[in-house]
Amino acid sequence: MIRYLENNNLNDLIKDEITLVDFYADWCGPCKMLGSVLENMDLNVIKVNTDQFQDLAQQYGVMSIPTVFIFKNGKEVSKFIGFRSKEEINDIINNL
Repeated sequence: MIRYLENNNLNDLIKDEITLVDFYADWCGPCKMLGSVLENMDLNVIKVNTDQFQDLAQQYGVMSIPTVFIFKNGKEVSKFIGFRSKEEINDIINNL
């Protein structure tokens, strides 16, 4: 399920199970490609628009987009920068 962050309640949204947090921008080509991959996966995904939530992106040290953080029960367990295929993302999650 994909949800778009609407306010600064990210911590509330990552409390349970495995959640991917995708820092993206609407104008970013690789972000659009990754978004298409994430839409076709059975994962909890929170999309954070870096133009809208610049402070949050800075807080997480996002320097390049897309940057995806993987949280398990509210704790960061992995992250990757740039486009990844569905298989690559599944491999990352399966190796947590």
